[in-house]
Amino acid sequence: MVLFKSQKQKFMKPQKSTLKTTAEETLLIGKTKVSITHPHKLYFPKEQIAKADLIAYYQSIAEYILPHLKNRPLSLNRFPDGIEKDHFYHKDAGENTPKWVKTAAIYSESTDKDVNYIICNNKATLAYLNNLGCIDFNPWNSKLSQLDFPDYLILDLDPSPKNNFEEVMEVAWQIKEIADEIKTAVYCKTSGSTGIHLYIPLGKKYDYEQVKDFAYAFMHRVLKQLPQLTTLERSLKKREPNKIYLDYLQNSYGQTVASAYSVRPTEGAPVSMPLEWKELKRGLVPSDFTIHNAAERIRAKGDLFLPVLQKGVNIVQAMRILA
Repeated sequence: MVLFKSQKQKFMKPQKSTLKTTAEETLLIGKTKVSITHPHKLYFPKEQIAKADLIAYYQSIAEYILPHLKNRPLSLNRFPDGIEKDHFYHKDAGENTPKWVKTAAIYSESTDKDVNYIICNNKATLAYLNNLGCIDFNPWNSKLSQLDFPDYLILDLDPSPKNNFEEVMEVAWQIKEIADEIKTAVYCKTSGSTGIHLYIPLGKKYDYEQVKDFAYAFMHRVLKQLPQLTTLERSLKKREPNKIYLDYLQNSYGQTVASAYSVRPTEGAPVSMPLEWKELKRGLVPSDFTIHNAAERIRAKGDLFLPVLQKGVNIVQAMRILA
C-alpha cells in the first residue's frame, strides 16, 4: 500500500489520499505496523480533508516536528469524528495503547495518582495519534529528563474578537524590542488561530516558578509600553473587549501549547507556523498557512524553530534590565 509517495506534489495541489476506502488499513512505518481505522473519515468536512490526508501531512514533515515533541509528555485533544463533532481531552494512555508507543508515568497532584502520558518520538506514533483523532500536538515545555526545568518560555498573545492581526503583530514587535534590550533571542509563530506565540530559549537552567516570574515581568513591561492595546487581566468577564491578553501563564508546570507545525482543529485546517521576523508585516494573516501549503514551505525554510531548543537567556541578568 502506498500512502506517502510524492508528498510535495500532494500538498502543492490537494488531492485524494491513496488509502483505499475500507474500514481499516495497516500502515507500515519503518518496521512498525499502524492500524488506521476509517482512513477516509472527514476530519475537516468543508475542506474535504480526511484522516488519511492529516496522516500524510504529518508524515511528510515528521523530521521537523518530532524534535519539538521528542521525550515530552503530550496532552491529547481528540476529535475522533472531525472538527464539527464533539471533542475531548485526555492525558492517560489507555489499556489498548500499543506496546511500541512510549509512555511515561508522571505524578499528578490534582488527582493524587500517576498519569501515564504518551510520548511521541517517531513517525509511527504520529500516525497512531492522528488515528485517535489528535489533529494538533500539545507538548509540555519540558522533557522527561528534566521535567521541572522547561526548555523555553512562552509569551502567548491572545486577541479579543475586536482586535485585528495587525494589532497582534504590533505587540509581537514590541516584545522583539524588549528582547533585544535584554539581549535575548525571541522566536515567533502563528498560533494557528488569531494569535501569536513567542518563545524565548532557556536551556533548562530555571524551574517553572522562576520562568513564570520572568514571563510576568516581561509581559508587565509590554503592558507598560502598550497600555491602550494590551491587558494582563485573565478573567474574560473583567477583561476589556478591545485588548490583547498577555498570557504568561502558559509557563506553568504541565501547561501545553500547540507545537510548531501542528495543524489546528479549526475551519480551514490552519497550521501553527514559525516565521522569520521580516515576515511579520502588514498583509500577513494566520490563514496564509494551511495543511495544503505548509509542507512545501517547511521544506524550503527548514526548521526556523530549532533554536528555541538550544542555548538560553540569563534570566538574572535580564531581570535586572527589566527592573
